[in-house]
Amino acid sequence: MTATTPPTPPFRDTGLPFAKRIDDLLSRLTLDEKIGFLHQFGPAVERLGVAAFRTGQEALHGVAWMGPATVFPQAVGLGATWNEELVRRVGEAVSREARAMRVRDERVGLNVWAPVVNLLRHPLWGRNEEGYSEDPRLTSAIATAYTHGLRGDHPLYWRTAPVLKHWLAHNNETERDTTSSSVRPRVLHEYDLRAFRDTVEAGTVAGVMPAYNLVNGRPNHVSPYLREQLRTWTEEDLLVCSDAGAPSNLVDSEHYFDTHEEATAAALRAGVDSFTDHGTDSSTVIGRVRGALERGLLTEADLDTAVRRQLSVRFRLGEFDPGADPYAGKQPFDTPEHRALAQEAAEQAIVLLRNEDLLPLAPDTRIAVVGLLADECKLDWYSGSLIHRSTPLEGLYERFHADRVEFAEGVDRVLLKTSAGTFLHVPPAPEAPEPARGAEGALDPALLAGRTDLPPLTAGPAGSELALADWGEGVLTLRAPDGRYLSVAEDGYVRASADQPGGWIVQETFRLEPHGDCHLLRHVGTGRHVQVAADGVKVADDDPEVFELIVAERGEDAVTRAAARADVVVVVAGNDPHINGRETEDRTTLRLPAQQERLLRAARAANPRTVLVLTSAYPYAVDPSDLPAMLWTAHGGQAAGTALARVLAGDVSPAGRLPQTWYADDADLPDLLDYDVIGGRQTYLYFEGTPLFPFGHGLSYGAFSYGELTAGVVDSAVRVSFTVTNSGDVTADEVPQLYVRAVDPSVPRPRRELLAHRRVGPAPGETVELSFVLPLSAFAFWDVAVGRWRVEPGAYELLAGASSEDVRSRVTLTLDGEPAAARAVVERGLDGADFDEQSGVEIVDRDRSAGDAVTAVAGKEGELLFRRCDFGDGVTGVAVEVSGEGSAEVSVGDGPVLASLSPSAPTSGPYDYSTLRASFAVVDGVHDVRVRLRGPLRLARVGFSG
Repeated sequence: MTATTPPTPPFRDTGLPFAKRIDDLLSRLTLDEKIGFLHQFGPAVERLGVAAFRTGQEALHGVAWMGPATVFPQAVGLGATWNEELVRRVGEAVSREARAMRVRDERVGLNVWAPVVNLLRHPLWGRNEEGYSEDPRLTSAIATAYTHGLRGDHPLYWRTAPVLKHWLAHNNETERDTTSSSVRPRVLHEYDLRAFRDTVEAGTVAGVMPAYNLVNGRPNHVSPYLREQLRTWTEEDLLVCSDAGAPSNLVDSEHYFDTHEEATAAALRAGVDSFTDHGTDSSTVIGRVRGALERGLLTEADLDTAVRRQLSVRFRLGEFDPGADPYAGKQPFDTPEHRALAQEAAEQAIVLLRNEDLLPLAPDTRIAVVGLLADECKLDWYSGSLIHRSTPLEGLYERFHADRVEFAEGVDRVLLKTSAGTFLHVPPAPEAPEPARGAEGALDPALLAGRTDLPPLTAGPAGSELALADWGEGVLTLRAPDGRYLSVAEDGYVRASADQPGGWIVQETFRLEPHGDCHLLRHVGTGRHVQVAADGVKVADDDPEVFELIVAERGEDAVTRAAARADVVVVVAGNDPHINGRETEDRTTLRLPAQQERLLRAARAANPRTVLVLTSAYPYAVDPSDLPAMLWTAHGGQAAGTALARVLAGDVSPAGRLPQTWYADDADLPDLLDYDVIGGRQTYLYFEGTPLFPFGHGLSYGAFSYGELTAGVVDSAVRVSFTVTNSGDVTADEVPQLYVRAVDPSVPRPRRELLAHRRVGPAPGETVELSFVLPLSAFAFWDVAVGRWRVEPGAYELLAGASSEDVRSRVTLTLDGEPAAARAVVERGLDGADFDEQSGVEIVDRDRSAGDAVTAVAGKEGELLFRRCDFGDGVTGVAVEVSGEGSAEVSVGDGPVLASLSPSAPTSGPYDYSTLRASFAVVDGVHDVRVRLRGPLRLARVGFSG
């Protein structure tokens, strides 16, 4: 008998389209296997030869959490380059390294969770470093470039499969899993959705991740916008991956559903395809899905829909076609090209904020480099481990020679004396073993934090002088003389055992709490006080040690000495990305920490030729009036120091541009939870104050002139052109920006709005012509009166320049659009959330699955204004759909109340609506309508009848 080869199943047939292959594989899976696929860590199906698969690999600015990798500038720094071509190359490098790392470590995933496209609406958001810009068009342009690089150029197979984070209107860490972003329709469409839409429509995205927060009272993990918006933008199967733990939040913290079975079913039906919950243990999620099926809350068809989307991504990644996958096998990792790209990105991200003829520095300049970040190359929560490292000090040593550069960190040197008269002492560390080396010979540094094999601190007659850095809000780090940070491990003992602050819960931060003339030392990570015990120094709930703080040297004294001896002082200030402003923690102020302000003042007093370099994940409010030069860069990755030194030396002319407004004072900021950028006059689009530095700002060592701006409508598009000339003698980049302003809009429109930009580098004396073709839809706004986009006819001013406020050329263009129509309230009624203006009102969920309602903010009287409502030949009645209790008063124009409606008794729940009716004297013609809300009444809709 001759053995026969079993036929190749259709899902393995590369000659078939993916859709048919997915159909075949899906038909072969059992119900239990499909359920298993719904967890982040999907098991293998050995009988079919299908491997295990997990969703999720962090890759925000390099492959993260998987050891050594090329570390590029933070996302906000990539946004500051305003350079899509560069960012595309960065994405390509990151995806190549992901593939390379996958070859040697199967834990490295190819479904990458990046980039973050949440808009940088509020600069106190703790995750400011993760976004690209406050502007939706710039954000989507940079995100499209990055995802293009991550995806690759092959028409069929993807190098990695990017997932956009975090859907939707997510811009606060404070109570992030229970707060609701109240987002009116215009803000939803013109602002928050726009950041996602262009990138999805570009075909470079495999999916999205919902955010922890609620939008309009409904958790994002059951958002109807996934179905009503996201999935209408593309014909591709988009994979929606939950954020970690968020499915459980639907019941545990948000109390939106009574049972996890209901919550799981609702999330799956809303469009969540992969549940990131309970770590690697899938049993809880599997149990919930089974329970939902048994209760009839889900069908197998619902599961099929989610599994199909997962399989679509896996097929595109080449998992089932190893012989045909063009990205399989060895890929570049830590190459000279990647290192050069990291440096190029760091250079292009630097923004010159101010320069009064101090920069660039001459080669023979004697420099004092000072500050808490002067010899630091900080990483953040979404960084990989550094293979290469360059601090500002190291970069300046390299560029200007060590004998011309003096360093003063500026930390306070302190001793901590106990009540017994002894001092805290750091035992010497044992000799460190040779660092392990990974692939390509790269160093694989071990994280020291959490080690318990090192001796804890003790107390004795000879104390250790500790470096105390105050990062603001009273949060301190303490460092041993050899540079190790004091840290607390799981056993509660204090050791000098960390190379940097870090971790999900930072264990390297402390607070000094006044206690009479002395202090208690509280460990922030555990909330416990430091105690001196016979077996070593530890944290405990009782018997805290009382310390006398003895300052051996003030940081500003060291800065003063160094500054006085130098030709120029470079003060490097900013933040540690793990402290006071990070995931789970918003900032409270724009001000620099007090210790850094003291260092800056000391440097300026000792030497007026002071350059302030802000290295930070977010903007600061710093008075620049007596600073001759000021620069900003996000934490710039592995080449940050080299890049900074080259810019200071003039080897590179800075051309980074601010991707968000820098406000002058905390008083300029809206409430962190006020998501109404229109009503709150937020971001450069609507802000009417004077910023410290405007959106798009950035200076150059070169000079550029702008030619005449011309614009016209051709083939249903607006064609715009102008020239830019390098009128100086320096080779430099410029970033021309094109904005629009509606001259006489019928509704509030942006003061100016970015339409297009381009980073160019004309040689000295060279002129380049810039042309942009803009669809008429670029001039549209979301018209709540008709529930769709509309281009308003009239005059539009186009402005070209070097920033949103530095306008060099302008022209006015008249567009034929669709005239405004009065609201047809008799035929269509008024949805409560479709207001033109409001005060004291928030938008809430009409029910758990879809729709909006409005209610008065607790403790306030709410008012809604609907403009230009057409009552036709006349109406004599009003009907309101409401739930809860309270009252709704309806009036026309500035006239008296026509009707006051209130339920006779509270409805049984927030989603139990009743219709209340009232009659009044006839009203005809076109009028504004006002609705006043009192009490916890939910208003879904207002209707009028004759």
